[in-house]
This record gives sequence, structure tokens and C-alpha cells, in this order.
Amino acid sequence: MKKISTKLAASFFVVVLIMELFLMFYLHRNIIKSKVEEELASLLANGENHRDVLLENYSEMTIKHIVLMEKNKDREVMITDKNGRIIGRSTLNNTIVEEYLPLVKNLSKKKDQVLVADWRNSPYIVSVHPYKINKDQSGYVVMFQSTSAIKEMVHNLNKHFFISGITSIVVLLAIYALLSKVLTRPLLRMKAATEKLSHGDFNVSLANVGKDELGELARSIQKLADDLERLQKERNEFLASIAHELSTPLTYLIGYSKVAMRENLNENDRNHYLEIITEESNRMKELVKNLLELAKMDQNTFSVSKEYFSARLFLDNICKRVAPSFDMNNIKLILVCEEDFEIYADSLRLEQIMLNLLDNALKYSNKNTKVTVEAMKQEERTVINVIDEGIGIPSDDLELIFEKLYRVEKSRSRTFGGSGIGLAVVKELVEAHGGTIKVKSILGEGSTFTITI
Repeated sequence: MKKISTKLAASFFVVVLIMELFLMFYLHRNIIKSKVEEELASLLANGENHRDVLLENYSEMTIKHIVLMEKNKDREVMITDKNGRIIGRSTLNNTIVEEYLPLVKNLSKKKDQVLVADWRNSPYIVSVHPYKINKDQSGYVVMFQSTSAIKEMVHNLNKHFFISGITSIVVLLAIYALLSKVLTRPLLRMKAATEKLSHGDFNVSLANVGKDELGELARSIQKLADDLERLQKERNEFLASIAHELSTPLTYLIGYSKVAMRENLNENDRNHYLEIITEESNRMKELVKNLLELAKMDQNTFSVSKEYFSARLFLDNICKRVAPSFDMNNIKLILVCEEDFEIYADSLRLEQIMLNLLDNALKYSNKNTKVTVEAMKQEERTVINVIDEGIGIPSDDLELIFEKLYRVEKSRSRTFGGSGIGLAVVKELVEAHGGTIKVKSILGEGSTFTITI
């Protein structure tokens, strides 16, 4: 995670730094350019003014007046005649005069212009303004603007930009620290949480970090932890129930096998014990069969192949198949299918559903009662009701009877032979068809299971 933090900081730092350098370079260049242009414009404007004054009133007094106006430390003036001879100047020293005077003498253009604009390498920027009174009186007004002000401004600008750059780096580091806290620390907590999950410790608690992607990730990990904890609890309960369900018939098998092996046991008692062993063996076989069905469903290895088939013929065959078991227990099985219609489902899986429900009805019905199977078509869907007049289900248990290995009364499993798996298989198969199963029950009066597919 530290690598992510470093990459994030480096990427953010480089991108912002490049943008800042580009902007600072652009601003620096344009500020200096604007300042230089402003100074040149001011120099040209002053030179034009002096030249215009000279044209209106050419005299030695005017020349002195112009020279007097420009006696300051930043700007100087020099006036020449047509031969390049200086007829007036301010406090310019001779070195400056000797350096720039040849440039003025060699001028051929007769308009205002900037003679020297290189402020970086020259102590002055220079502009020239030609004047002509008559053919004998002409020359140039030469303006000198010291570049020290521009250089000082550039120096101060560089200093401020340097301070801004350092400040920006500090701010970027502060932002990195904030991002590290806001982004990477929650990720570190999530990493620690997933490591706990990988080691089987599902006691994970992640704080809500907001409604963004990190928050969604944290909530997903928290939900995963809660689901894994619930699944672990259900698995432990499931394994405990399986162990209990298997231990009971195994105890009977071992115990009655030892009794049946006694030499002095009469034949009737031996046959009685062998019948008990057979019953318990069949019970274990049914339990293992149902467990295998649940395992297939959990692994999605079973398939549902739907087709159209006759409802009346299908249900009639099932009822005929289970009728002997109902007759042996003096329970009447009734099929109600007033009109024949086609069911669109997997016939083998639907048969498994019906056999489980009818077996459940048989186990929990009293003698001399009836079990009714009703089938009808409602809005293009098939509805099948299995109605018994059995012992019923308490209202508190109705929502739980479809859970694996859940029985309303565990103590009566020996009496009715239920393992709590059949209804879980039914629910999984119905939902695999895209259908629903509901139950209504009154304690002591019976139950109605309704399948809609």
C-alpha cells in the first residue's frame, strides 16, 4: 500500500508541478513583456511630445527647456542637428554619448523608432524622433530610458516567483499528506480487514468513509465479512445438525445389530430388531440423498430443462405412484384438476418437488384424514396447492421451515422421520424454475403449500 501512496504522490506532484511551471513561465514572460512594452511606449510618447514642442517653437530656450525636463535618474534626452552634432543634452556622461551617438548619425529612416530595445544587455533603451524645421534646421530628439527599473522589477518578480514555487511545493506536500490520510489510510484498513478475512477472522468493522467509491468498497468488504460470518455460523449449525441426524440412526444400527447378533435371541425378536435396522438404514439413505441434492444446488451443478407437458396426466401419475403409502396410513389422497392444461417446467424436477411435498404431508398427517392436490392455471402461470389436515405449523416457524435442517420440533423427528432437508430442496428447485412457494398453516388443523411456476 505504501507503493500506491508513493505512486499517487509522485504522479500528483509531477503533474501539478509541470502545470505550475508552465503557468509560471507563461506569466513571468508575459509580465516582463508587458512591462518592457509599457516602458517603450512611454519613452516613445515622451520623445514625440518633445519633438512636437520643438517643431512648434524651435529655439535654444525650447531646447534647454526639454533638457531641463528630462534631468532625472531614469530618463535622459539628447538633441542633435542634421550633422549629428549635439546641440543639447541632459546629464548623460560622455561614455554613453560616445556609445550611442554613432548609431544616431547612421540613421536613414525619417520616423520615430526604438533604436535600442535590448534591456537585458544595455543600460538604456533608446528611441529616436526625427524633426525638421527647414532644410537647415533638422536632426533627432534621442530619448534614453534606464533599464535599471526593468531589471529591478524582473529581479523582484523572480524572487516572488521563487517564493511562490517553494510555497507550491510545500502545499503539494501538504495535499499529499491529506490524500494519504483520506485515501490510503482507508485502503490500509481495508487491506488489514481482507487479511483478517483470509485467516478466517470475520470480526471486521470498517468505518463509513463516505458515499464515494472508497465508501462503496468499504461497505462491500463489511457486507462480505458479515455474510462470511453468517455462513460460518450456518455451516457450523448445519454440520452439527448433520452429525446429530447421522448419529441417531448410527446409534440404533450399532445397538440393534449387537442385540440381533445374540445367540440366545428368539427368531421373532431378531426379526423385529432387523426391521428397525432396515428402517434406520433407509432413513440414513434418504438423508444422504437429500444432502447430495442440496450440495448439487449449492454448486449449481443441477440444470432445469423446461418443456410443455399435460398437467392432469403428470399429477395423476404422481398420485398413483404414492397412493399405496397413503392407503397404508388410512389417508385419502385427492387430485383436483378441473381442466387439463399444459405446464411449462422441468418434469423431473417438478416431480421431485411434488414427491417431497406429498411425503411431507404424509408424515405430518393423522390417520383417517385427507391430502388434496389442486392444480390450476392463473395468468399464464401454473399454481399447485398441496393441502393436508395434519398437525399444522406454528406461526413463528412458518418463515423458517424452508431452511436447511430446520424442523419445527426436533424432538419429534423419531416419530415422523423428518430430517429438515426436503423443504429446503423444494424451495431451491422452485426458485430454479423462477417460481415461488408459500405456506399457510393453522396449528392442529393442517397446512397448505402453494407453488407458482
